[in-house]
Amino acid sequence: MTYFRELPNLQYQSFLSDKNSSHEYILIKNIFRRAKIRDDLQNIMTIFNKYEIRDGERPETIAEEVYGSTSYDWVVIITSGITNIRDQWPLSSRDLYRFSERKYGSNINAIHHYETTEVKDSKGRLILNSGLEVNSNFTIPNPSSPENTINPVIGISNYEYETKENNKKSLIYLLKKSYLQSALNDMRSELFYGESSQYIDQKTIRTENTYNTSP
Repeated sequence: MTYFRELPNLQYQSFLSDKNSSHEYILIKNIFRRAKIRDDLQNIMTIFNKYEIRDGERPETIAEEVYGSTSYDWVVIITSGITNIRDQWPLSSRDLYRFSERKYGSNINAIHHYETTEVKDSKGRLILNSGLEVNSNFTIPNPSSPENTINPVIGISNYEYETKENNKKSLIYLLKKSYLQSALNDMRSELFYGESSQYIDQKTIRTENTYNTSP
């Protein structure tokens, strides 16, 4: 992931046992310096495209398809609002089944909960939406015979539940390619350091040396 190349540097005092002096520093990436999409841009749909992640797709394959290079995989992650890719990226169908097997074991097809099915009256008017979580004995008056009741309920298995939850992660929003370079420029500008006592250059600062070098 080339995102780490974009991060500025930090000269940190060396704790290596083979250092030559207490004034030695090692150059590391400042992982605490982070960039994100501006909050005021999150709801401007003209700069984003809706994208549905296909089975088995990864950030790098989407980056190559949308931006022409796998090196922009981090752009896919950041602009889609993902902060924990392990939990927020959808599993492939094979990995989802394995995950469900580990989680539920022999109860993978047992009932997880119950949901309503769609109910309409004789004129096609919606009486009850589907997908509402209810008890197994939930009933409503029969639209065709109000004196009677019906039980518009279906059981959702553990595997079906995990599949639905996984599918919710598949719809993301991606920055349009025409805005990519502008976003990169803005991000780099935000990651640059301002002048301070620690300043070396725009991409490098030096931490305080805490070693006591007095004899």
